[in-house]
Amino acid sequence: MFKKIVIFLQMIKFEHTVFALPFAFMAALLGSVAIHQELPSWAQIGWVLLAMIGARSAAMGLNRLIDRVSDAKNPRTANRAIPAGLLKIGEVVVFVIASFALLFWAAAELHPLALKLLPIAVIMLVLYSYTKRFTWLCHVVLGLTIALAPLGGWAAVTGQVDWTAMVFYATITFWIAGFDIIYACQDVEFDTKEGLYSIPVRFGVAKSLKIAKAFHIITALGFIGLLLMTDLGWWYIAGMVIAYIILFYEHHIVSPGDLSRLQTAFFTMNGVLSIVVFSFTLIDLVVRHY
Repeated sequence: MFKKIVIFLQMIKFEHTVFALPFAFMAALLGSVAIHQELPSWAQIGWVLLAMIGARSAAMGLNRLIDRVSDAKNPRTANRAIPAGLLKIGEVVVFVIASFALLFWAAAELHPLALKLLPIAVIMLVLYSYTKRFTWLCHVVLGLTIALAPLGGWAAVTGQVDWTAMVFYATITFWIAGFDIIYACQDVEFDTKEGLYSIPVRFGVAKSLKIAKAFHIITALGFIGLLLMTDLGWWYIAGMVIAYIILFYEHHIVSPGDLSRLQTAFFTMNGVLSIVVFSFTLIDLVVRHY
């Protein structure tokens, strides 16, 4: 049983939850302070955590089911759980259903608006895995989908979606889309051969890295927008500056002629960025208001 659990966690790349979860918590903090003048309760944070686990597990499980044929053909992904025969299709289907059930349960325990918005999240989670079959904008769709984490975190504790929440949503959308473009550069040859769509396939690696950089400039502007639209102060600014340094370094270590450090740019740098921005936001709110 333990071995099977480990395989499921590897299948959904559970460690990648670090990308969106800190921003979901950050949105819950900002929204609660902005609307209710207090930090969210531990119960709210707990249900946001469970909703995130359910949503991401369902999304990754679906993605692995939908992509199992192409994964088996790609040398980079052939050792994933389904094509490698470590998990049966039926087992993954049950896992996806259970994950969606967890998402619905958690959403039902939060503000009613979270439950009302849930169908949109489910549609986006299902849609993304198919987009690379018909549009090179699949990276943007992924960003729009994962960025539902902070949008949902905000709505779950405030019961509303205002302009600040939407700026946060756009900021994370372009952040996710940008580093997904970088990640997709390693599969240009395979995707072209299989007739799959991506920005690197459409525009080439060199132009794609420039597009990713432009997306991350929008992200940088979005963080400034959050500063101007909220009561955040110097601690947040310090975290924002560190985030800018991380984004700069991420693009510095990847070039059209050298993708050898792509994994570092994709996982390590972006995982650190999300934790840093959340941590400094939390410190800012606690120091300045409590």
